[in-house]
Amino acid sequence: QASQEELKAAYRRLCMLYHPDKHRDPELKTQAERLFNLVHQAYEVLSDPQTRAIYDIYGRRGLEMEGWEVVERKRTAAEIREEFERLQREREERRLQQRTNPKGTISVGIDATDLFDRYDEEYEDVPGSSFPQIEINKMHISQSIEAPLTSTDTAILSGNLSTQNGNGGGSINLALRRVTSAKGWGELEFGAGDLHGPLFGLKIFRNLTPRCFITTNCALQFSSRGVRPGLTTVLARNLDKNTMGYLQWRWGIQSAMNTSIVRDTKTSHFTVAMQLGIPHSFVMVSYQHKFQDEDQTRVKGSLKAGFFGTIVEYGAERKISRHSVLGATVSVGVPQGVSLKIKLNRASQTYFFPVHLTDQLLPSAVFYATVGPLVIYFAMHRLVIKPYLRAQKERELEKQRESTASDILQKKQEAEAAVRLMQESVRRIIEAEEARMGLIVVNAWYGKFVNDNSRKNEKVKVIDVTVPLQCLVKDSKLILTEASKAGLPGFYDPCVGEEKSLKVLYQFRGVLHQVMSADNEALRIPKQ
Repeated sequence: QASQEELKAAYRRLCMLYHPDKHRDPELKTQAERLFNLVHQAYEVLSDPQTRAIYDIYGRRGLEMEGWEVVERKRTAAEIREEFERLQREREERRLQQRTNPKGTISVGIDATDLFDRYDEEYEDVPGSSFPQIEINKMHISQSIEAPLTSTDTAILSGNLSTQNGNGGGSINLALRRVTSAKGWGELEFGAGDLHGPLFGLKIFRNLTPRCFITTNCALQFSSRGVRPGLTTVLARNLDKNTMGYLQWRWGIQSAMNTSIVRDTKTSHFTVAMQLGIPHSFVMVSYQHKFQDEDQTRVKGSLKAGFFGTIVEYGAERKISRHSVLGATVSVGVPQGVSLKIKLNRASQTYFFPVHLTDQLLPSAVFYATVGPLVIYFAMHRLVIKPYLRAQKERELEKQRESTASDILQKKQEAEAAVRLMQESVRRIIEAEEARMGLIVVNAWYGKFVNDNSRKNEKVKVIDVTVPLQCLVKDSKLILTEASKAGLPGFYDPCVGEEKSLKVLYQFRGVLHQVMSADNEALRIPKQ
C-alpha cells in the first residue's frame, strides 16, 4: 500500500546510504555500487505502475512469467490480474498432459489360524505338525490412472486382479468424466472382466444448494444370466460446519437403504450409521481421536452389529515419514474370530495386509494382536525409522546448504558490506535517539536459538544484526512486516532450512526491554 511518495523517500534514503560517491575506500566503494544497483533495480520495478501491479499481486514469479512482453502498457491492476490468469491457464493446460494421478492398492490376505487353532490330537500323526502353517490365501491388486484431455474432460483407466484359494479373475474399466459447471459433473463408465460380462454405467454429481448435493450411479451388468441393472443414489447435506448427513438408497445387486451422520473436527472423527438391506442389515458406531502432534497420531474404535454377527475394532495410525502413514487395527467378532489388519499408505499407494489369527474368541489371540504390533513398532521406530529420518533430514539440509552455498555467501558478503556502509548513518541515528530518550537497539541476534533442554546438543547459529536494526529505526519506532527477516538490509540466512528467530534487547525512555520474534512474524517496537 505504499504511495509513490513513500517509495521515493525510501529510495532516496537507501541511495544516500549506498551511494558510491559517499565512500572513498575502494573496497567500500565497490560494495556500495553493487548494493546501489540492487536498490535501483527494485525501484525500477516498483515505480512502474504495470510491473508494480504484477509484483504486488504475484511477487517475483509474476515478473518471471513468460508472455508479459505482449501485454499492452497502461493496464489497470484488474486487467493485469486477468492477463496473468490467462497465462497461468495456458501453462496449466501444458502441465495437464503430464499429470496421470496414479492410485493403487495391493492387498495380501494371510491365514495364520494355525498359530492358535491347533489341537494336538489332530496333528500328532502329521509329519512336520510341530511347525504352524502360515499361508497367503488371497490377493488383490488394483490400479488407476487419470489422463486429462482438456480442462473439463478427464479419462480414467482402472483395472484389478483378485485371487482367493487358487481361484481368481480381473476386470478393466474406462471412465470419461466431464465437469459440466461449477455445480456438477457427469461420468460414463465402460468395463469388462473374465468373471462378469460387459458393464455400462452413468454417474452424475450435482450441488443442489451450497449445503446439499446428490450423487446418482446407474449401471447395467451383462452376464450369462441376463442383464442385471443397479441404481445407487446418495443425498448429502451439511448439518453444521463440521457435520454431514447422508441418505443412501441402493437397488438391484444387494438392495439396501442406509443413513449415516459423520462429524469431523480438528481433534475427532465420529460416525454413526444404520442400514436395512438384503442380505445385510446393521448398526455401526465409530470414533477416532486425532492427536495434535507432528506425527498426526490417531486412535480409533468401532462397534458394528447386524444379521452377520457383531464386530468390535480398535486401532491406531501414525505418520512415519513425510509421505507414509502406518496403521494397525484389531478386529474381534462373532462368528468371524480375531484378525489383525496392517495398512501402509505411501503417497497415493495403499498396501493392506489382513492377517486372520483365529476363528474363535481366544484371549491369547487378542492379546498378541494388540501387544505384538506395538512392541514391533516401537522397536522399529527407535532402531530404524527415527535414525533413518534423522539422517534423511540431515542429508536434505546438507544438500540445501550445498545448493545455496554460493548464493548465501554472496548474501553474507552483501550483508557485511551493508553493515559497514551503515556505520555512519547508525551513529547519527543513535545520537538523535539519545537526545530524545528514544529507541536504541543495544543488541540484536538473528538465527537459530536453542532454549529447550531436549535440543541442548544442537548448535546455536546466530548473527549479530544490531547495526541493521538500528538503521531501520525511524522516529523512535522499529516496524517489520510479515516476511522472512533474512531479506532485510544487513541480514542473511545463517542456518538454511532451519527455524529462525529474532531476539532484540533495546532501550526506550531509559528502560531496557527484550523481545523475541519468529522469522515470519511482524514486529513493532516499542511495545505498548
